[in-house]
Amino acid sequence: MAKILVVEDDESLSRMVSEWLVSEHHHVEVSQDGADAMEKLQFYDFDLVILDLNLPSMGGINILRQFRASGKETPVLILTGQDKIEDKEVGLDSGADDYLTKPFHMKELSARVRAILRRPSTYVGDKLTAGALELNPATHSVKIKGLDISLLPKEFALLEFLMRHPDQVFSADALLNRVWASASDSSIDALTTCVKRLRKKIDSEGSPSYIKTVHGVGYKLSSGE
Repeated sequence: MAKILVVEDDESLSRMVSEWLVSEHHHVEVSQDGADAMEKLQFYDFDLVILDLNLPSMGGINILRQFRASGKETPVLILTGQDKIEDKEVGLDSGADDYLTKPFHMKELSARVRAILRRPSTYVGDKLTAGALELNPATHSVKIKGLDISLLPKEFALLEFLMRHPDQVFSADALLNRVWASASDSSIDALTTCVKRLRKKIDSEGSPSYIKTVHGVGYKLSSGE
C-alpha cells in the first residue's frame, strides 16, 4: 500500500483514478485545486503524487517547481492532455519522474505507479515480517503464525507503516500525518483506538506486544515474540 495524492480538477477523472488506485489497496487523497494541493504537499507526506497540469488557482508546473525547490523528493507522475514533446520536456525538467498523457488505460497507470514505487527500497510488493507477524502489501493480507488476520483499512495502513520502520519511535502527530493525512477522522483518539484494536488482533496472550508505547514520545513496532 502506498499513500498517493491525486491532483486533478476533472471530478469524473479524479474519482475514476482514485477508485482504481483504492481497488489496488492504495490510500488515496484527492485535490481538485492547485493551491489546495500545494497546502497538502506542505503539511502531509505522500509516497507518490499524480499531478495534472491545468489546475484552478495554481498550475501543475508551478506546484512541481515549488515542491522540488523546497527539497521534497516524493515521486511525481504528471497526468495531462498536453502531449507535445515540448510539454513533456518542461514537465520532466521541472522535476517530474514520469509523464502519462490523456486518454490512458488504467492498467497503464497501474504499471507506471508500480514502476515508480519500485525505485525506493521500501517497494510495496515486498513482504514485511516481525516475529510471527507477516504483512503482504501486494495481497493486502496479514498473518500471525500462518493464520489470516482481518484488519480494517486504517489498521492495515498503520501496521504497514510501523513494520516498514521497525524500532523507530513515532509521535502521535507523526502517525496521524503519515497514516490519516487530511482524513476527517484524524485525531489522537482515533489513533489510540486503532492501536488498541490492532493489539487485540495481532498480540498473543502472555507475549510482549508488537506495538510498544514509548511514554511521552509515541509508538514503535518491535519483533514482539
